Amino acid sequence: MPPRRAVTGRSQEPRQRFVEELRLLRAQKGDSLRQLGEALGWDWSLFGKMESGQTLGGPEVAQALDQYYGTKDLLLTLWELAAGDPKQFKERYRRYMTLEAEALSLWHYGVSTVHGLLQTPGYARDLLTAGDISGDELARQVEARIGRRQLLEGDDAPRFRSILSEAVLRTPLEDAAEWRKQLKHLIEATERPNITLQVLPFLSGLYGLDSTAVMFLRLPDGRTVAYTENAHRGELIEETSSVERLQRAYDAVRDLALSPAESRKFIMRMLEEVPCEPST
Repeated sequence: MPPRRAVTGRSQEPRQRFVEELRLLRAQKGDSLRQLGEALGWDWSLFGKMESGQTLGGPEVAQALDQYYGTKDLLLTLWELAAGDPKQFKERYRRYMTLEAEALSLWHYGVSTVHGLLQTPGYARDLLTAGDISGDELARQVEARIGRRQLLEGDDAPRFRSILSEAVLRTPLEDAAEWRKQLKHLIEATERPNITLQVLPFLSGLYGLDSTAVMFLRLPDGRTVAYTENAHRGELIEETSSVERLQRAYDAVRDLALSPAESRKFIMRMLEEVPCEPST
């Protein structure tokens, strides 16, 4: 039996198909790249790079384009296929990503790692490598993770609070220079009006979230949902009583954490302890 031919005549390779759809939809809309950027609030050059195949952008960009073009989940689905990581984007995580993009505010507690919205490329690369990801797939996932940081940028960016266990800051990257970049990035994040960063010191003792990383999303309809995560799985929690129990534990953690000002000083002290590159 001869191979089945594609009815549309478009590429069956995921990344190229994603590029083709981006170009076609913008042409049908009649927008220039600059007009598209102004409409969605991203630098127009990002869309140019996406349409030339230089970058995939992040899932939130694909989702915003779906909303703009009225294509439901077409571009997000193509983005997921092009990113080559179907396991990461299971239905519960995909729903979380949808809600994250809509959230009015986000509250996070990190028990062992910096949240993806605050990671540098070097930190993301090391973290993903530790999960046995390598090669082209590693590059794609780092690109996707860093693309998510745009969620916190712009005048209408949601408020984001991240409480980090001291363990996060006591677990450096092997490359001291990359670790310095990550700590500097956290310090710079504290200067942005929509971001609050706190540190939970070891001396706080035991608490209700000592083994659980969690993100709360306050949604436009007034609901709050939670997403808990460890190295092997994540769970989206929408049932009200379960979310409230987690929120009470989070409130207790926030009461134990250093103030934002003291947390900034703590991270700056951590930065001072990192060896500088030797002079040549």
